[in-house]
Amino acid sequence: MASPKSDLPQGTLDMLILQVVALEPIHGYAIAQRIRQISRDVVQVPQGSLYPALHRLENRKVLVAEWKQSETGRDAKYYRLTPRGRAYLKSEAESWERLSGAIRLILREARGTSR
Repeated sequence: MASPKSDLPQGTLDMLILQVVALEPIHGYAIAQRIRQISRDVVQVPQGSLYPALHRLENRKVLVAEWKQSETGRDAKYYRLTPRGRAYLKSEAESWERLSGAIRLILREARGTSR
């Protein structure tokens, strides 16, 4: 049986990309791989979603990119967070934590297991 995949709520992909890029400058393919690895294959980002998101984040000035040689010897665009990107990520992560905490409370209450 294949592992189940989850569709991401609107806006979540940007936050996940920024979180991965916050760790170190990284190229697009590696961003998708890191998200897949960390999520234990639950979150898989297709190229058709990843690259438009990276361009959108560059246009918003939360990411900057430069061309460098990758570990395979090919040129790749490496992304890193801007100070504006760090502030945006912090705000989005805090918002996500509040929302996911509230959803957990609702699910627990609905199952009759509130604490």
